[in-house]
Amino acid sequence: MSAPVLTEPPAGLDDLSVFPASAVRLPHGDLSVGGVSLADLADRFGTPAYVLDEAEVRTRCRTYRAAFPEAHVLYAAKAFLSRAMARWIEEEGLGLDVCSVGELELAHAAGFPPERMVLHGNAKTPRDIETALRLGVGRIVVDSPSEIARIAALTGPAGRQKVMVRVVPGVSAGGHEKIRTGTDGQKFGLSLTDGSAQHAIARVLGQPQLELTGLHCHIGSQITDVKPYLVAVRRMVGLMARIKESHGVTFSELDMGGGHGVAYRPGEAALDLTALARRLGAELATGCASAGLPVPRLAVEPGRAIAAPAGVALYRVLSVKHTGPNTFVAVDGGMSDNPRPALYGARYAPRLIGRAATAGPVAATVVGRHCEAGDILANDVLLPADIRTGDLLAVPVAGAYQVSMASAYNLVGRPPVVAVHEGAARLLIRRETQEDLRQRDIGG
Repeated sequence: MSAPVLTEPPAGLDDLSVFPASAVRLPHGDLSVGGVSLADLADRFGTPAYVLDEAEVRTRCRTYRAAFPEAHVLYAAKAFLSRAMARWIEEEGLGLDVCSVGELELAHAAGFPPERMVLHGNAKTPRDIETALRLGVGRIVVDSPSEIARIAALTGPAGRQKVMVRVVPGVSAGGHEKIRTGTDGQKFGLSLTDGSAQHAIARVLGQPQLELTGLHCHIGSQITDVKPYLVAVRRMVGLMARIKESHGVTFSELDMGGGHGVAYRPGEAALDLTALARRLGAELATGCASAGLPVPRLAVEPGRAIAAPAGVALYRVLSVKHTGPNTFVAVDGGMSDNPRPALYGARYAPRLIGRAATAGPVAATVVGRHCEAGDILANDVLLPADIRTGDLLAVPVAGAYQVSMASAYNLVGRPPVVAVHEGAARLLIRRETQEDLRQRDIGG
């Protein structure tokens, strides 16, 4: 006897709170984003596939502009970048934080103004720096002492490049130790504790080709509490006061980085952007007033907070395996298109789409197709007990650090990126094919 069809979705399986705001339930268990059926997108473009809601991206850009009306808001390209994304960011009035010649050249090809770009990176190549100087990027963030002379030399005696110095403020924040970048003992920046930040600032001030406009720090990623940012601001203001005392120099800019956390599953916390803007501005103004400093213009660098909630990943179920008490749902993607769960334990909430469930929820583990035991996309999540081969799963909050970190492991090509907007879908990045992979192998 077949199981009865449920008149309402099981509790917890139909929560759309972490999907793009445009997500709408459709008949027969389907879901639309940006006015387009996700099941239809899976049929049209195949799976795995990434879906990106243009309106969600633009809305989040505008939210940042409204929260930080006097600040530089720089989108962190490392989260996700394409030519279309660069155009959306530019049209919404944001700047761009790039970390390589690849990101820089792609954004430039899309027409993004180089003066609104900032070049980051703990190990910039000569080509990174040369390209940044040739195109005229607005700022280069100095991350190590060796970069100071290198940037100055490449700038040339007749040139002058605006730079910032990345400072490690000694603040521990972030969702996992591998994404905490504000503490000593990791590869980024120059430490306040051992004096290397102060020494680097003095060296930059001694280079006539370099104009030191301000300081930069980035304390981590996926941060949902305002307090660590306030601690970091206080320490940065303290450093600015010491620099003024020792060198008679004040700064016009203070970049507090990004790392603004978002909810990946229903009920999870996200950073309160309004509270962050209000308290960060107040802390900076109070600290500068106490130290007798002019208040520098604030800069923030959201990446995940703009891109992640705008994305949905689509997968096709290849098999369902019951091993003892465990239910393994294997899909046609995995760690090649989303390494975050394997790298630092990221958690997701997949949802069945394309048909109505006919059974209640059970705990399952969604796994990928790759030859690694750690190839797990979602551990211990609720899915309908009747999940079966051929079903479609939608994984929300997939717009950041998936496309940009994807690989061709097991020679599985990277998925396409499809933009949806006002009922229309268009391909932004095509699927990487077997022919693409073969053409890269030129040995005989």
